[in-house]
Amino acid sequence: MWATAVGVVRVRALETEREDALFRDPLAQAFAAAGGLGLSSPPLHGDEAARRRRQGVAFSIVIRTKFLDDLLRQASASGVRQVVLLGAGMDSRAFRMDWPEDTRLFEVDTAAPLDFKASVLRRERAVARCERITVAVDLREDWPGALAAAGHDPTVPTVWIAEGLLIYLPEDAVELLLARIGAQSAAGSRMGLTLGSRGVIERFGADAVPGSAASLWVSEMPDDPVGWLAGHGWEAGSHTLRERAAAYGRPIGTPPRREESPGGLISAVRR
Repeated sequence: MWATAVGVVRVRALETEREDALFRDPLAQAFAAAGGLGLSSPPLHGDEAARRRRQGVAFSIVIRTKFLDDLLRQASASGVRQVVLLGAGMDSRAFRMDWPEDTRLFEVDTAAPLDFKASVLRRERAVARCERITVAVDLREDWPGALAAAGHDPTVPTVWIAEGLLIYLPEDAVELLLARIGAQSAAGSRMGLTLGSRGVIERFGADAVPGSAASLWVSEMPDDPVGWLAGHGWEAGSHTLRERAAAYGRPIGTPPRREESPGGLISAVRR
């Protein structure tokens, strides 16, 4: 699954080149090129519907990146100094965002993506803007133990990010992940999640190419994500892609086909 992270950074690299970019990710092009996806790569072939679906996925990546960047800035402004990126992939926030001096950022992922990432970072001579700690562990294993061994302190607030992750996990694994996050979260902790919207697997996964990101999607958000997270001890807000895109000056041109369900961009606070 980690290889799909390289496709995500290609989207971020393309966004970075825009004059009106919602964020700048200077390392994204290096990650994409190292993974064989340079910005000049020819577009994938397929019918018009498939092309529109790919564009929709790329657009959602841009909006969710901006959304979670803002959430992290707000958490830092509130005094949170521990950051945990679950399934970190090629995330470069440790390098591209401004952090308070005493921030510690943990990147949790399996060894393969972290090793690939390290090789690119060395080649680019990238310097993190905070204390960056990598934790090589599979999220199906005892990642809380590995995180604690790496220096995470569950007695002080943490901001947790699970971006583009939960959609790949079956429901029981999602529940376990949320329970484990809660057990490591002091009051005042924050959390940013992206959830697969209702029906997204049917729309995007039905004719997905085997091995592609969409072919691996298995989990959509619950009907009531706010209530679901309340049951896990979080006070959450749910935001739609359309709502956030409009707020960022990138409105979706087409009208909603039906009344939109709760959105899959989630911000939450531990009470």
